Amino acid sequence: MKKIVVIHTGGTISMHVHDKSGAVVPGDSNPLTAEIGKLMEYADIREIEAFNYPSPHMTPKEMLKLKQIIDQHSSEGHVEGFVITHGTDTLEETAYFLDLTVKSKVPIILTGAMRSSNEIGADGVYNLLSAVRVAISDNAIGKGVLVVMNDEIHTAQNVTKTSTSNVSTFQSPQYGPIGLISKTAIHFHHSPNTRESFEVTDVSPKVALLKIYAGMDADLLMHVAQAGYHGVVLEGLGQGNVPPAIVPAIQQLLNQDIPVVLVSRCYNGIAQPVYGYEGGGKMLEDMGVLFAHGLSGQKARIKLLIALSDPRWSLCLNEIFEY
Repeated sequence: MKKIVVIHTGGTISMHVHDKSGAVVPGDSNPLTAEIGKLMEYADIREIEAFNYPSPHMTPKEMLKLKQIIDQHSSEGHVEGFVITHGTDTLEETAYFLDLTVKSKVPIILTGAMRSSNEIGADGVYNLLSAVRVAISDNAIGKGVLVVMNDEIHTAQNVTKTSTSNVSTFQSPQYGPIGLISKTAIHFHHSPNTRESFEVTDVSPKVALLKIYAGMDADLLMHVAQAGYHGVVLEGLGQGNVPPAIVPAIQQLLNQDIPVVLVSRCYNGIAQPVYGYEGGGKMLEDMGVLFAHGLSGQKARIKLLIALSDPRWSLCLNEIFEY
């Protein structure tokens, strides 16, 4: 049987509904650890309790710690895959961080739950079993970090949470899942073409993420320029445009050598420098704004943070975001 390390980090998948208050809360123990017998039917499982955090409490520091745990176990023993249980609110960011920074080709699968452990229709144990099944699949090797939820397999780069409560919340807009899970098999129907890799030991750079909206003023961006941020990601309008009122603030950021990365706030399509009017994408590109093709705002922020953590990468941001 393949040797799989299951790393628990907390989240709804390890929580329960409190009998009196009705609130979903963490417990004194992780209910998933009681399911080890079911997992051992598929693989030789080692469990690690890395954290017990609700996913809004996750930060890049915890993401880096997960990378270090994976690297340590990859180097110390014959580990053939990793499964990480995680809260769904920030799961996609942790997945993408690991996808960019872990060099190992063994399957790394993130999963979670939309219903806590003692709710009717709880999906945590089923998703965990599905994740283990994908982790032991030879076809999962070399495909980067994957997210398994609700019988679907998604890449870390494309997946996003699309519903606040539906069990099918994780989708890959425009691209779709790369595989499906049935009762008897793991079906991959396509694979990522390429994969990036970055060295990272420091996650201290401050990177802001702002959504652009109609009539937006420059004051928020001016504050970013004064507050010690090292980079900014803007979720622009349409193909990558902004109101003209904030163009001077963007120019000030660039003058202070604070990189500005532009994505689209749309789910589908990519940001690209098309429009030549004031605040249009072509004008912004000519100013020095970088376009992140096909990334969401939260993923572009993770990528910029990693790039800024190493002077070697920060000198070639154009190439990094053209990838």
